[in-house]
Formats: sequence, structure tokens, C-alpha cells
Amino acid sequence: MEKMNVESFNLDHRAVAAPYVRIADRKILPGGDTLIKYDVRFTQPNNAHLDMPAVHSIEHLSAELMRNHTDKLIDFSPMGCQTGFYALTLGIEPQEFMPILEATMRDILEATEVPAANEVQCGWGAHHSLGAAQEAARGFLAARSEWEQVMA
Repeated sequence: MEKMNVESFNLDHRAVAAPYVRIADRKILPGGDTLIKYDVRFTQPNNAHLDMPAVHSIEHLSAELMRNHTDKLIDFSPMGCQTGFYALTLGIEPQEFMPILEATMRDILEATEVPAANEVQCGWGAHHSLGAAQEAARGFLAARSEWEQVMA
């Protein structure tokens, strides 16, 4: 297969074993800062996916709650395939990122509402499910010991 510009397009999605967390990209900026992008995969590609209200709510919850654990989160975004998320960080190495991610997932389990799930702060404020987000986070946390094992 021809090498593509997008890193994840070069990943054999048949060979991975979700859930997992892996570095998808690392870039050193001209000023010397390092950006590290994580592939935070909840479900097995091409076999399962998260429903969109769960994806949307995990995005909001993680984007808000992860910042309680670090000031180095740049972005937390859903994958279009609905199998996981990308976390873009300012130089957070895996040994620091994994506990931050775990703490964030635990925060989701304790949440009583989805932040900014309204028409003023969100482009589709009614399209959320705290329960579905918590169910997905619970499953992801239950597999914590598997996060660093990417390939099947």
C-alpha cells in the first residue's frame, strides 16, 4: 500500500486490538516545543463503534475535565469513525498521559452533567448522553491494563 500523508491511514486497522492508547504523531515545533498526538481508541475498528451522543458527550467531558489534570492539553477530538478520540498535547509523554487519561475517565463516571451541552455553548446541544458516555468510559477503564497493547 502506498504511504499516505495521514498517519492513521498508514495504520493497519485490522491488526490493532482496542481498547488502546498510542502515540499517533509527534512534532517538534520551530521554537522547540513538542506536540504529541494520542490515538485513544475505545472500540475495535470495523467491528464496533460508539454512538454519536456518547462520542459527543465524551468529547465535551474529556475536553473540560482533562484540563483539571493538566494545562498541556491542546485538544480532545472525536474520530470520524466513532471508534475513539485524538488527544493533542504539549509534550505530555505516555508515562504522564496515561494517569491523566485514567483520572479523566474516572471523572466522567462521577459527572452529573455534560459540560456545555446546550444551544448557547454547543452546535448541537441536544445531541448528548451522559449515561452513554459513562458506560463507554466504564468499559474503557475496565480494560486499563490493555491500553498499552496496541497490536493484536
